[in-house]
Amino acid sequence: MEPVTLTTDRLLLRTVGPQDTDAVYAAAQDPDIQRWTPIPSPYLPEHAQSFTEQMVPEGWANGSMLTFGVFLPEGDLVGMLGLTMRSLGEAEVGFWATKEHRGNGYITEAALAASRWAFTHLCVDRVEWRAEAGNKASRAVAERAGFRMEGTLRSAINNKGVRRDCWVGSLLPSDLGLPSTAPYLPTRS
Repeated sequence: MEPVTLTTDRLLLRTVGPQDTDAVYAAAQDPDIQRWTPIPSPYLPEHAQSFTEQMVPEGWANGSMLTFGVFLPEGDLVGMLGLTMRSLGEAEVGFWATKEHRGNGYITEAALAASRWAFTHLCVDRVEWRAEAGNKASRAVAERAGFRMEGTLRSAINNKGVRRDCWVGSLLPSDLGLPSTAPYLPTRS
C-alpha cells in the first residue's frame, strides 16, 4: 500500500521519514510517552531512526501498520498515530501527542480523520482503541473522538515485558454517519 496524506482543518497527517527522525527522537524523550506506550525506554537516536526509516515504510508497504505523523501546517510535529490492521475489517488505533501540543484537540481530530479514512477507503468496519488502564489522557482523546468504552481486558497489554490490564473502546462507521461494508446486528438490550 502506498502512504497517503490526510488533512483536517488544522492538521496534516502524513507518513514520516528520515527528515522526521530528530523530531520523533526529541518527542519520545517525554517520560509520559515512554511510560504509556510500548516504545523502548530509554529511547535512543537509533530507535527513532529505525522507526522512521524501516518500521513506518515497511508497515505501509505490507499494509500491516499505517503510521501517520501528525503535523501543524507550518511543520511542527504534534504527535503520532498508527492504524494496526487486525482481522478483516478491523483496525486498532494508537497515538501519542508531543508534550507541548497536548490539550488542543489535535490527536482527537487526527483519530477522527484516520478512522473516517479507514472506514471509507480500507473497508474497515471497526476501529478499536486500547490503552493501559489508568491512561486517562488517552481515554479522554478516545471518548472525545466518539469511541464507546467497552470495558477492561485483563492482562491484555504487554508494555516492556509486563502484562497489564487495558481499557478498550470502539468506533463504528455508523458512529460517524457512514455505512458499514457488512451488515451489523447489535445485541438487543
